[in-house]
Amino acid sequence: MIRVFAVLGALVMASGAYAQSTQKHSRIGVLSPFNSSSDPFRDAFQQRLRELGYSAGRNVAVEYRAAENMADRLPGLAKELVGLKVDAIVTTSAPGAQAAKQATATIPVVIAGVDDAVEQGFVSSLARPGGNITGITWLDTELGAKRLQLLKQILPKTSRVALLREAVGGAHSLRALDAAARTLGIRLVVMELRAAHEIDGVFAALADERVGALLVAQTPMIAREERHVVQLAATHRLPTIFAFRGAVEAGGLASYGPRPVDLYRRAADFAHRILNGAKPGEMPVEQPTNFELVINLKTAAELGIEIPKSLLVSADDLIR
Repeated sequence: MIRVFAVLGALVMASGAYAQSTQKHSRIGVLSPFNSSSDPFRDAFQQRLRELGYSAGRNVAVEYRAAENMADRLPGLAKELVGLKVDAIVTTSAPGAQAAKQATATIPVVIAGVDDAVEQGFVSSLARPGGNITGITWLDTELGAKRLQLLKQILPKTSRVALLREAVGGAHSLRALDAAARTLGIRLVVMELRAAHEIDGVFAALADERVGALLVAQTPMIAREERHVVQLAATHRLPTIFAFRGAVEAGGLASYGPRPVDLYRRAADFAHRILNGAKPGEMPVEQPTNFELVINLKTAAELGIEIPKSLLVSADDLIR
């Protein structure tokens, strides 16, 4: 599948020779919300840096700080990176972006994928971010509406769908998603989490709500508990759609969204441009334009669901 990003400005030249033209030994801070033992954000970002001609110890130093899946550690780690006087900070997820924003108003910050960057106050606008932050946003409200539509195609008789999200989510996004649900003839039942230990109770409550399917919002806490959510959904025989394919590979029914690795790699291009003099406030925030639909046929069979042929044909991957 070809993946293309919408770029509201000049595309970066990705040759190694161009990167090597920079005489300065640069220092990049990588602020990760994930676990250091297995961090796809770090790995994809560093791989792309190498492709751009950067080499640790020769023309770049990467200061890596991982929160080990504990978001409350991010602010302290962001302050550490600021204290190291890095030339740029690259991070992902809303908590990572918020921690970087609070830690510095001067060091350039690249966000490797968050939900609506404008609504969350990270940038002034997509075209002209202003300030010291730029990067990639996926406008998950619009994608959430698409996921509801997919659920309706898979389960045309479904009239009640639950939304599992963290309580910190924006009110505007929720209103927009609820409006999209109404146009599909769906009543949206919102289940909000404040802590991971509440997940079991939420699924117990869903039984009383008589929902026909579950839409899972992509947040760091929920992502951390993804396999647990998938297991509970299977126990409760609840068809579930996620943002990213990892949950489908773990047994979820379907996912629709961008490939995270593409966002992480693209962040390296932003960092490259900043190290060569670009100002983050003048670098348009990008949005992915290609998304993948992944369906787990084994899960569908276990739930007694027949996937429409139109989706079988259009799916980017079918897990059997």
